[in-house]
Order: sequence, then C-alpha cells, then structure tokens
Amino acid sequence: MWTVIESPVGELRLVERDGALTAIEFSPFRPSSDGRPMGQRQDDHPVLAETVRQLSAYFAGELEVFDLPLAPVGTEFQQRVWHELVQIPHGQTASYGEIAQRLGYTNAASRAVGLANGRNPIPIVVPCHRVIGANGSLTGYAGGMERKQILLDLEQDALF
Repeated sequence: MWTVIESPVGELRLVERDGALTAIEFSPFRPSSDGRPMGQRQDDHPVLAETVRQLSAYFAGELEVFDLPLAPVGTEFQQRVWHELVQIPHGQTASYGEIAQRLGYTNAASRAVGLANGRNPIPIVVPCHRVIGANGSLTGYAGGMERKQILLDLEQDALF
C-alpha cells in the first residue's frame, strides 16, 4: 500500500508492506526500486496514516523522534548503517567517518558508509540527511542538496 503527502521538501510517497514502512520517496517518483508491486493507494492504512501524522508533526517542529514500524530492505551492512543513522539525535550531525567508527571500522570505511547512506530507502525517518562530510560540508544527498539543507535547517529552527 502507499500514499502521497505534501511536505516542505515536496511530495513524498510513503510505502507500506506487511505492516511496516518500507520506503519514503521524493518526487519525481519512480517505479518500485525492488521490482515488487507497491499495491494500491490506501491513504487510511494504519501504518501510512500514522506515518503521515508523525511526519506532519516533524515538519511542524513538534516531533524529534519517530516511532514507526520500519522494514527497510538492504544488505546486513546497510542495515547496520541505517540503525546508526537513527541514533543521531535531532538537530545534530555526524560524519561518515564517525558512523564508520561507531560500527567498529576505521575512517577507511567512510566511503562504504556513504554508499549505504545513499541507499537508505526511508529518508527523514531514518535521518540520512544528518550525515555530513568530515570538514562539515553537506556532501551528497539522494533527495538533492536543497532538500538536505531544508531538513537540517528545519531541525535547527526547532531547537530554538
């Protein structure tokens, strides 16, 4: 099942499968990334409705930590990276090297962390936008640099 919502970073398509959120996609939307059908649009599906509620609260500056059933599809390494992303507190950032170190690797794994970060299928909720370069630069973002900046600014504004 899926639904579409408006947000400060444009339209978002939310995808649910087997009772968990599996994807948040930025527009323009593409066919299913894993080749499986997404099912029909169902705006009132409980998981999707709760995701809409929490995202709306997040964008309004009223929610800092999401509490949703998540089921991102990825390799074991990607899953470990995505788990670390959720540990980055709202309004804070971490570098690719810091994430690598938290996983028990050296800075040499920064590139692999960056690639896993870029494959995150549930952006915003799994906050890949909070990962920056070692020098503090924004670096890349699958949703585009403008969206990354909007999300970081939104979190900074919520802190004051």
